[in-house]
Amino acid sequence: MRYQISGKQIDIGEALQTHVKTELDEILGKYAGRPTEASVTFSKSGHEFVSEAIVHLSTGLTVQAKGQQHEIYSAFDAATEKMDKQLRRYKRRLKDHHKERSQPVELSDAGSYILAAREESDEAEQTEDAPVIIAEMESKIPSISVGEAVMQMELSHAPVVVFRNEKHNRVNVVYRRDDGNIGWIDPKS
Repeated sequence: MRYQISGKQIDIGEALQTHVKTELDEILGKYAGRPTEASVTFSKSGHEFVSEAIVHLSTGLTVQAKGQQHEIYSAFDAATEKMDKQLRRYKRRLKDHHKERSQPVELSDAGSYILAAREESDEAEQTEDAPVIIAEMESKIPSISVGEAVMQMELSHAPVVVFRNEKHNRVNVVYRRDDGNIGWIDPKS
């Protein structure tokens, strides 16, 4: 597994890097058989340290957790506790998907754009219909089942997941509704 351990405007020592690798190996060894990449970022927010951990699994799923504490090791431990809880909750489903899938998850390329909000004071620009694009990126759309998409959304704490439904190969969307339930959009053509 590849590790990317970094700090935003703080130094990360060898002891902390060793601690991160050891803890992630232990947690991921219990639940996820094939993690491919882990990215851990440490930063400081006021008087607290913040640790963000993102782990990509070979099944195409991404597990994400964040912890805040007064000490840097405690912040990482808080993040790993959350990750451990997420993986424990989905352990049975993670193992079932490993058995059913003989091929790795297929990913399709897609464009992703961030649109700028309009200023009320800009009267000349308000007459135009097209918003201004401020960022353009490449995204990957996985080919997975609806259950896996819901699990991906909950593991990564994302409000929405766009995926290609592996049953009929059409683009679908799952999202978290305002009432706390999960919505699924499946266009017919």
